[in-house]
Amino acid sequence: MTTLTGKLALVTGASRGIGAATAEALAAAGAHVILTARTEAGLIEVDDRIHAAGGSATIAPFDLTDGDAVDRLAAALHARWGKLDVLVLNAATLGTLTPVPHISPKDFDFVVAINLTANWRLIRAFDPLLRASDAGRLVTLTSSVATTPRAYWGTYAATKAALDSLVLTYGEEVSNVSAVRVAIVDPGATATTMRARAFPGEDQTTLKPPSAVADMLVGLLATDFATGSRHRA
Repeated sequence: MTTLTGKLALVTGASRGIGAATAEALAAAGAHVILTARTEAGLIEVDDRIHAAGGSATIAPFDLTDGDAVDRLAAALHARWGKLDVLVLNAATLGTLTPVPHISPKDFDFVVAINLTANWRLIRAFDPLLRASDAGRLVTLTSSVATTPRAYWGTYAATKAALDSLVLTYGEEVSNVSAVRVAIVDPGATATTMRARAFPGEDQTTLKPPSAVADMLVGLLATDFATGSRHRA
């Protein structure tokens, strides 16, 4: 059985879907999990399930676009635990699927703010805590459109490609001066709310559940994977 006993993990977008399943799987493996998302009610439900299963977690509801809130959370974790062992960058938004010339500036800016800028703020804020761990691990969730463009997916694809590059660059910067390692995981076709929005009418019973991706992620985090490695669930 995979064990992460004594580890401290933070998962963004943990109120539903892959984020919630990952948080529950990390807790089941022995980690104390910090649950973050905008929706407090959803976080409470996940927190209740974790505790009912014998795990431990702390909820931290906030808007990822609030950079000051990200910094405050990092300061709070530093004061209480002094380190962070696992950071899972899962939260993302799809935006509007439309031709590139038709993308509205408002929609573009919002997707960039959630999918790219917020994750840069998280890496910036939690870098010292990851370095303080004896085996800091950062995993980001990507999409196939980051490397294989698909018509009408321009905004989402651009932010995922940029985030992949940002994370890999960070991994190169810290690999020789710390124990921090980074990895990129493509969950593939998974039964989530975002997937249902992107592919209306698709039978989600034919897709793998979020728990399958979560189990793969936790298994990966329990190994000494090569920094900069890419994986598909």
